[in-house]
Amino acid sequence: MAKSKRSKYFDNAKFILMFLVVFGHLISPLKDQDGFLFTLYTVIYLFHMPAFILISGYFSKGFQKPGYFKKLAIKLLIPYLLFQTIYSVYYYMNGKETAFHVDFFHPHWSLWFLLSLLFWNILLIPFSRMKWLGLALAIVLGVAIGYFNEAGSYLSLSRTFVFFPYFLLGFLLNEGHLKRILRGKYSLPTAMVVLLAAVISFGHSFPQDAVSWLLGDSSYAAMGIEHISAGVYRSLQYLLTLLMVFSFLTFIPSAQFKFTEIGERTLYIYLFHGFLIKPVQSVFPDQGFSSISGVYLFLIGFSFIVCLLLGSFLVKKYTKPLVEPKLPLTNAGGK
Repeated sequence: MAKSKRSKYFDNAKFILMFLVVFGHLISPLKDQDGFLFTLYTVIYLFHMPAFILISGYFSKGFQKPGYFKKLAIKLLIPYLLFQTIYSVYYYMNGKETAFHVDFFHPHWSLWFLLSLLFWNILLIPFSRMKWLGLALAIVLGVAIGYFNEAGSYLSLSRTFVFFPYFLLGFLLNEGHLKRILRGKYSLPTAMVVLLAAVISFGHSFPQDAVSWLLGDSSYAAMGIEHISAGVYRSLQYLLTLLMVFSFLTFIPSAQFKFTEIGERTLYIYLFHGFLIKPVQSVFPDQGFSSISGVYLFLIGFSFIVCLLLGSFLVKKYTKPLVEPKLPLTNAGGK
């Protein structure tokens, strides 16, 4: 992979993953009324955020550069504080919360990713020195955190440890690793088998009460499993998720498309898409659509339009102060 091609490859991957984020959030209220949507939802949630997190880790190799963490704190914490406040106002105005209050310790909805991304980068300081041994330790911690009821959504602690192995793996991987995994002789047929098997098995036997396992924000006890062997399920989930992540990445093209450049602006889509899809979700009938198959194209098309709109240059131009704030501290500590 040449550098330019690699950039197009990852931009394509990020755009497609962000589309899956939007689509997954949009169909969430409908998944329990439709078996096909439930299967899509569970398959998407098995790998889409782990894949996004792995890519984020891959591009965090410069964390030791002077000023890196100052810039990262501005990039993540200021938007987190702003959007946490905005979502608090939004939920109060639409009646979801009866009293207005801003809680910065329990992230609203998708904002957990901003906090966890900061923590993952900080965790690189000790774990990067241990290299692949550090990955084994990260997996142990990701399994162990499930035994602590206190580590839930508070400061996104549960998700931070559950998803950190993917971030660290992305950091440890280099271009040579990716070439061998994604472009090997048997990569494509293997990926096809894995994805097809996942869709068939999830469509046939995935328990509805197991969705919370895919979210990573609850303890084992909170998910209904209190015996000591619960960690085995998460270990198996890590294995299956990694198979799905690399199978998905195998299909990503390196060509330039009209949506490729939007892959550079996925944070805008991530932060703003809730304000578009939540009003649409509010008109979904509680019992689901009587003939939901006719709505599939709408759900896909609407999700795609949301990504194109929020990833547009105009949205970035007028909302950049919120999403990418510039402070004098940004230039501190060197470039």
